[in-house]
Amino acid sequence: MLYFRGCTAREKLTTIQDATERLLNLADVDYHILDDEKCCGSVLLRTGFESEAKKQIQKNTEIFRDQKVLTSCAGCYKTLKEDYEGIDVIHISQLLDELIKDKKLVLSKKDLNVTYHDSCHLGRHSDVFDEPREVIESVANLVEMEDIRENSLCCGAGGGVKSAYPEIASQMADSRISQAKQTGCETLVVACPFCKLNLDNDDLEVLDLTEFLVKYGDADES
Repeated sequence: MLYFRGCTAREKLTTIQDATERLLNLADVDYHILDDEKCCGSVLLRTGFESEAKKQIQKNTEIFRDQKVLTSCAGCYKTLKEDYEGIDVIHISQLLDELIKDKKLVLSKKDLNVTYHDSCHLGRHSDVFDEPREVIESVANLVEMEDIRENSLCCGAGGGVKSAYPEIASQMADSRISQAKQTGCETLVVACPFCKLNLDNDDLEVLDLTEFLVKYGDADES
């Protein structure tokens, strides 16, 4: 299995990569990473640079072919699944759900209330709703926000919005954080590095799903 970290987890939020690799090692998953990993092309595609994106996709396809590709990023997952051809891709939330159900990753349940944010690319774009929730519920009590699943509010980071319109991105993040706070939870779990980056705030703990398991799940080898 190739663990494709993605630009954000590889460059900005390396704690997501660290947590992911720790869980993979605990579950005895045979994987490797690319020392010279390049962007999947998602950002180029979403911001209108299609010709450049196609060149990047072509280069990556030669590397990814005949491998199962694991992603941390919801945007990478959607791009590899829909914009590449012949790539076997799985998101970390899906793999974790499998590992937990197969008892290859043993976790401890806590009396802890958390809420979950459906990212656009993983949720309504890719229909991955249940797996991250089942992973969370193996460790804690899930308390849902007002707008979830297909009706989830965007965090404001994707589609180039955070770069081109940072004020709008901040307003969108504030709206989502407000909904999270209304649940009474102290922790908001996300399954996309972009979402974690934009939802980060001083009043509520925001963790990637992998970070959440490492911190609260007492993950250990079976």
